[in-house]
Amino acid sequence: MKTNIGVFFGGRSTEHEISVISASQAMHAINREKYDVTPIYISKQGRWYTGDALMDIQNYRDLPALLEKCEEVYMEPVFGDYNLYRRKRKVFGNPVYAQLDVVMPVLHGMNGEDGTFEGILDSIGIPYAGCNTLASANGMDKITMKMILKACDVPVVDYVWFTDKEWYSKRDAKIAEIEEKLGYPVIVKPANLGSSVGIGRANDRQQLIERVADAERYSTRIIVEDLVEDLHEINCSVLGDCDEYQASVLEEPIKSGEILSYQDKYMGGTKGAKGMQASQKRIPADLPEDVTKRIQHLACETFRVLSCHGVARVDVMIDGANGNIYVNEINTIPGSLSFYLWEATGIPFDQLMDRLVALALKRNRALALKTVSYDQNIFSLGAGLKGGVKK
Repeated sequence: MKTNIGVFFGGRSTEHEISVISASQAMHAINREKYDVTPIYISKQGRWYTGDALMDIQNYRDLPALLEKCEEVYMEPVFGDYNLYRRKRKVFGNPVYAQLDVVMPVLHGMNGEDGTFEGILDSIGIPYAGCNTLASANGMDKITMKMILKACDVPVVDYVWFTDKEWYSKRDAKIAEIEEKLGYPVIVKPANLGSSVGIGRANDRQQLIERVADAERYSTRIIVEDLVEDLHEINCSVLGDCDEYQASVLEEPIKSGEILSYQDKYMGGTKGAKGMQASQKRIPADLPEDVTKRIQHLACETFRVLSCHGVARVDVMIDGANGNIYVNEINTIPGSLSFYLWEATGIPFDQLMDRLVALALKRNRALALKTVSYDQNIFSLGAGLKGGVKK
């Protein structure tokens, strides 16, 4: 029997559509001679659906019609139960739609890439590709990520962070801190979103207030960073686990404005969204060899210190004024799984999917060797419990 890969995508996220594009590309890259594929689409309302119609990206133009062709499903939060169950069961029908062997999460943004979904998979115990709950959460939150990287001597730009409630109760103090520590211009970001959503440049105090107002529409935590004006953005993908990993060739995205926008990343200058591979870029990036090696080293260090797994994309910044290199962020579920970077490195998309499945199964085997509970029942020993009542 072939290994059945459950590919989860969509989700309750501002990056819902990008997830659908990435998953479609991934599912079509999987070698069907080796694997079966079960698509599981999570709607913006959080309901799960499956069916062959989900495989065709054109069907998403009419979502109600698409879901009419699909079946609603769910999984039980029971350790060791890898079944995908039918939501509507027939009296004498089989309640199990399919049994999954490994999960491929392709969920971008909140409620998917941030560790939320990975926690569900951990509770079930099913093998899955990509970062675990902790690494996903730390990688998704720009504040926590920069704290960890800075503590591990990975260079990041200076920043100030605060919650939306702090902004209202201590606005003057926060503005003073930003102006004293950073100065203008700055860049304002929601702490836990990707795809350039809610991000904006502020050149003065009034623009800062406006940009924070926009960012807090998406997140309760806001980060304000020193803006590198003579900026060269470079991306590098890393594949493996935190003990054994490799870096891809580098890419230089080409932006249409001051900031690489959602349209730059995913629309590729066309009317139809194509995913990250459609954006304008140079592969490999035209950089001196020593700079290339330095960026690859920093990408691998970011992957390592955050305890990442599977495939991730690390975005770095080169300050053209002084040559300084900073890690900007990590995408633990990168758009299109960065397959175009690995193809340029010599690993075709289908082989990349093979590697991700193998890594998922390897981690699951390693976790099975760890002690998570004791067989002995302390209640059978007859001793009273601290704070309890003896009889």
